[in-house]
Amino acid sequence: MAAAPILSWEGLGLIQGNGWLFSDLDVNIGPRDRLALIGRNGAGKTTLLKLIGGKVEADKGTRSVQPGTRIITLEQDPFFTGYDTLMDFALSGKDAPPRHEVEAIAGQLGIDLSRKADSASGGERRRAALARALASEPDLLLLDEPTNHLDLAAIDWLEDWLMRYKGAFVVISHDRTFLDRLTKATLWLDRGTIRRKDIGFGGYEAWMETVYAEEARAADKLDAKLKIEAHWLERGVTARRKRNQGRLEKLWEMRAQRAAMLTPQGTAKLALSSDDAKSKAVIVADHVNKSFGERPIVKDFTLRITRKDRIGVVGSNGAGKTTLLKLLTGELEPDSGTITLAKTLQGVFIDQQRSLMAPEKRVRDVLADGSDWIDVRGVRKHIHGYLKDFLFDPGLVEARIGTLSGGERSRLLLAREFARFSNLLVLDEPTNDLDLETLDLLQEVISDYDGTVLIVSHDRDFLDRTVTITLGMDGSGRVDIVAGGYADWEKLRKSRKAPGPSKSAPKQEASPPPPPAKKGKLTYKDQRDYEILPARIEELDAAIARGETELADPDLYTRDPKKFDTLMQAIAKTRAEKEAAEERWLELAELVEG
Repeated sequence: MAAAPILSWEGLGLIQGNGWLFSDLDVNIGPRDRLALIGRNGAGKTTLLKLIGGKVEADKGTRSVQPGTRIITLEQDPFFTGYDTLMDFALSGKDAPPRHEVEAIAGQLGIDLSRKADSASGGERRRAALARALASEPDLLLLDEPTNHLDLAAIDWLEDWLMRYKGAFVVISHDRTFLDRLTKATLWLDRGTIRRKDIGFGGYEAWMETVYAEEARAADKLDAKLKIEAHWLERGVTARRKRNQGRLEKLWEMRAQRAAMLTPQGTAKLALSSDDAKSKAVIVADHVNKSFGERPIVKDFTLRITRKDRIGVVGSNGAGKTTLLKLLTGELEPDSGTITLAKTLQGVFIDQQRSLMAPEKRVRDVLADGSDWIDVRGVRKHIHGYLKDFLFDPGLVEARIGTLSGGERSRLLLAREFARFSNLLVLDEPTNDLDLETLDLLQEVISDYDGTVLIVSHDRDFLDRTVTITLGMDGSGRVDIVAGGYADWEKLRKSRKAPGPSKSAPKQEASPPPPPAKKGKLTYKDQRDYEILPARIEELDAAIARGETELADPDLYTRDPKKFDTLMQAIAKTRAEKEAAEERWLELAELVEG
């Protein structure tokens, strides 16, 4: 028997502007729930979290909370005004946590709470807010973008804490890896309604596709407008997934090419290459060193960055990521060595501050300086059409920036900056505040971008899906140059920790993936997989089609919800097997083709 909810809302409704943001929502949270709250920017996720936490008054509905339940909210942008130090903030509130608990968590997070609150960085403020929330011993923890401003070490620590946590939590996050590892159920806020399914975030996309496909089928019985909208939803989701799979395949090819170039032999070949190849280099770092006082930030760093490289910079806060970025873009001079930038380099910088987002400005003002038309890299486009390209309702053209959600503001800034001509794109924590659909869109834009991209990010999944080279920094001055994404850098770090025959420190060098076998040197298993996988992929395709045919019955869910769920899970499993088979066959095809 399922445990009684510790918190529930029945018939929840909230008016925003001229209408209902949502109406008649039912939400139930059990004592050990691990819930991902998913929805587009502007759908009302943060508002719903505040309603659950009792921070906002609803316009209708009944909220019930089990007596004695302690509910703590970690807000996306906590209010620090009026507090002298971070410790003052952490110990504030009518339910202030015990000081010794705050100090213990702060020590584990590596934050000095004696820091002045008004001069603390975003990462320091986020750690102080975490210390206050987690030390409060909550029964229900409400987390709004908890990984924003955290470095990788702090995110790992938070994941471990939440895995051991015995209460319930609801989390809004753009960090797919974080959600995959921690959530067991999903609340999907979509167009004013809410759906719940007891699957973690890992099963969300398959569930979403199934729901949209059902709507498209149901729309056949409705008027043309609804049919078109449902068709767009279904085809948009499916097409994007197919496009992203194609882009991932292209990314793997680019990584393999860069791995070959990063080996000592590849570097030597580059040095002797023709003028044509040399001209493709846009940034060349040659034995660069940079220190601040006695502390080395970058030591003996050499790298040739070419057009269409996608470079990810990762490391803990304070490891030197921003310094390395400034060196590579010419904003900072090295102590020794050289940084050479192509004369034709024209960069666009998208930083974390979002300084252009003045609340009183209109969307039209930010995007097109008040005009109806915008110049998109030399092509004139109407502002309405361009807004749709970035998942905006064209009706928002007159909306004030202050009325937009944090994610919508970030998306608008991306739309503005991507319109400008450039051949170098610099992104500093670009995923903060973005919803999952916008993250997919950003991946597409980066993949299709014709220039070079430099990305500083703590979003592991995003880096794995976008970058060709990862520059990993550990704070010692060494910069690991790895062909691949975050996961590839993590493998390198783990291999260093493993016991080995040599005690000497490894030299700084590229760590490409294992070199492919030469043509004709496949193992027996490789050769067999290469031959049989195409037929297996066809079988899986047929199985998916059969399952979708059964799901096409519009009355199935009402008649037999258990069969519906079983079918949906089976299709998701088959799709995952098919994708794995396709990836395996592509890898083998590359080996066969040499």
